[in-house]
Amino acid sequence: MKKNANPTPDFFSAQVSSARRFYLNLQPPAGTAFSVVCGGVEQCAPDYEIHRETFPFYSIEYVAHGEGQLKLGRVTHDLKPGTVFAYGPGIRQHITSSKQKPLVKYFVDFAGTKSNQWLRRNGLTPGKVSQVFPANEIEPLFEELIRNGQRPSKYAPELCRQLLSCLGLKLLEARAPLKSTDSLAFANYQTCRQYIHEHYLRLKTLEQIGQECHVGTAYLCRLFRRYDHQSPYLLLTRLKMNTAAEQLQQAGALVKNVASDLGFTNPFHFSRVFKSVFSVSPKTFRSLR
Repeated sequence: MKKNANPTPDFFSAQVSSARRFYLNLQPPAGTAFSVVCGGVEQCAPDYEIHRETFPFYSIEYVAHGEGQLKLGRVTHDLKPGTVFAYGPGIRQHITSSKQKPLVKYFVDFAGTKSNQWLRRNGLTPGKVSQVFPANEIEPLFEELIRNGQRPSKYAPELCRQLLSCLGLKLLEARAPLKSTDSLAFANYQTCRQYIHEHYLRLKTLEQIGQECHVGTAYLCRLFRRYDHQSPYLLLTRLKMNTAAEQLQQAGALVKNVASDLGFTNPFHFSRVFKSVFSVSPKTFRSLR
């Protein structure tokens, strides 16, 4: 009988209801800087439990659904949708699933001399736990990893490496606080951000945003410094300019009309703001159509 070229590694738990996994080179050459070795998604069985004293690779795991408990080293954490954690060689892991709400979790394993450095640069220090918001924000990237990892293509390893790099950036962008003491402030940030997204077409100033969200402008700015990578005014500006770009691509669109639709009384001010975002004027942008 022909031996399976990609046998399931013995570090995977058998206590799963279903799984989709991919395997690349499970023994990267010495000196490799950064290489994805395997990944996938597992629907854990109610009795799922895995205990490892160490692990041969670095790993990121993400809980998509369900609940459970995680112990990394000596610290215990509750698992819920949106939880992300990282570990690697020398870090003890103990993961259990809730019997009532079994875990569904994605994972990607990688190796190389730069792996630890890459994790720390993206805020994923091995042995630490994070939370992402919204909880399903990074699921599409994991699905893309699986899809490309399972393809019989010579480009699969490099595609997966690049997708993992994108995942790191996305985790930086989507990170949310874990501490309960942050919950009220983060809830206020979520409310304000959502309000800007829903009403940006008519919003004009920070003062207006603060007044309608029932918070002071100084507090609003502090919330965004704490939980976002841009100021509330920059978010508002980018939303307006993205809409402006869409409108300017329409046949017959006039700069002054687009500016007016977005709340700019001065077309020249609108043009300066547009250029500050896209590095070209609205007139030049229209000519690119």
